[in-house]
Amino acid sequence: MIDILTNDYRQPLLPPQYPFVELDMGCGRGKFTLELAKRFPDRLVLASDVMLGRLRKLNMKVEKRKLQNVILLRAESGQLAEFQLPPASIDRIHILCPDPWPKDKGKGRRVICTAFLCSLKRVLKPGGILHLSTDNAPYFEDWQKMLSQLPFLSPVPDAISDISDIKTDFELQWLAEGTPVRHLAYRIKTLCSQREE
Repeated sequence: MIDILTNDYRQPLLPPQYPFVELDMGCGRGKFTLELAKRFPDRLVLASDVMLGRLRKLNMKVEKRKLQNVILLRAESGQLAEFQLPPASIDRIHILCPDPWPKDKGKGRRVICTAFLCSLKRVLKPGGILHLSTDNAPYFEDWQKMLSQLPFLSPVPDAISDISDIKTDFELQWLAEGTPVRHLAYRIKTLCSQREE
């Protein structure tokens, strides 16, 4: 089932029996989502995308594999982070190979910006993980600058070691073409760790 949240002010109901919740934001065709849900059946895996056709195809794959721990959300990433997900409800967010909008005129359309990262802080649990990847070297460098200036985040590269072998369709495509895909992982600091610094 696909929960349609686009332009909606309600929050999806998250089943309480899952103590750990992962979000594949901008899931695309869902290769990463499917492998994540299969590998961790005890975790709830949310997969969001704005493209309904992609979600319908992914829904068929979820049903075919009889995965009970997946919820598909048709949602725009900004709205999902700003008000559609409950506060402190997500343990780990994956934003993998988002469109880098490499031309100067498109940079304002990039999803990863300071305001968006602050919205993600709202939905991540204290100690939650933000996982980003891109094939675009300038975009990656921009991320590093942005992330280093946000006091509520600290780098934790080992926080994605359990999933480092899972690749999205885009990542497989770039790797086949010889283009490296770089990953970053950051933890939301708890209040105690923020005071210590």
